[in-house]
Amino acid sequence: MSADAAQEGPNEAVAEYKRVLQAVLERRPSGTRQRLALTLSKNRSFISQITNPVYSVPIPHRHLETIFEVCHFSPEERRRFLAAYHRAHPQRLRPVRDGRRMRAHTVMLPDLGDAERNRQLDALLADFIHGLARFIDRG
Repeated sequence: MSADAAQEGPNEAVAEYKRVLQAVLERRPSGTRQRLALTLSKNRSFISQITNPVYSVPIPHRHLETIFEVCHFSPEERRRFLAAYHRAHPQRLRPVRDGRRMRAHTVMLPDLGDAERNRQLDALLADFIHGLARFIDRG
């Protein structure tokens, strides 16, 4: 990293990894952003904030593996993204899992008739699945 890059600060470092993500998304099918929002149990405005280099909103570390899977990062794109991410967030040195790939599985849930309750149910299910995946990884 150059001296200029070190002086640019955290906002430029965040923008750097977001530019990598943005470039990856531009090469993916049009429904990728929506699928990412659904997989993360977030709305599209959250996806817009974490993919736009203009916004300083960082991407939460817990979402990285999901982003890599849904967006189908190449090994080089993943390496560039993680290098920029670690420059932006040096305190987050815990490595993202490099091993097993995840696969998608659609689950049909009842519509609870309330957008907030539906969102909460989606979040509970996503948390459960992520916890289950961590449990499986521990062997």
